[in-house]
Amino acid sequence: MNKSILTLVVTAALAAFAHAESTVKLTGVHLCCKSCGKGVDKAVATVPGVTAASDLDGGTVTLTATDAAAAQKAVDALVAAGYYGKSEDAAIKVNSATGAKDAKVSTLTVSDVHLCCTKCVKAVNAALADVKGVASNTAEKNAKSFEVKGDFNPVDVFSALQKAGLTGKATN
Repeated sequence: MNKSILTLVVTAALAAFAHAESTVKLTGVHLCCKSCGKGVDKAVATVPGVTAASDLDGGTVTLTATDAAAAQKAVDALVAAGYYGKSEDAAIKVNSATGAKDAKVSTLTVSDVHLCCTKCVKAVNAALADVKGVASNTAEKNAKSFEVKGDFNPVDVFSALQKAGLTGKATN
């Protein structure tokens, strides 16, 4: 009987160790204020078994997950929430797909970019100011979407946003 209990305890302990924790650090994430950090926490909270630690000064998010699959889901949730960065773990990918077409346009609607404050809006404005052909945009605090106007390539718009640590989706 004692041998059976010992076997059960050892098996349970080995199972716990076999379920290895996974940590991934994202760098270059736009985190200008505490609300950005809260947005990260809110996005990651949708994935069971994952916690996030945001370094606002360093622009990094460190995710600790029960396993690599949960870590990937948390990264995907951050991208869906409008954040973007580079993964320091080659096995964990940051999805850069935005639905943007590689062709000249005069208007583009961008949705799902993280815009919690005026600093986020300034970051969008600064990023788009470097995109050839962009004349204006309507990004505002807490906006769910905004328009970009001019004569530009949408791929360049999202490349600039992602370089600034933000992302979104092309909706037209």
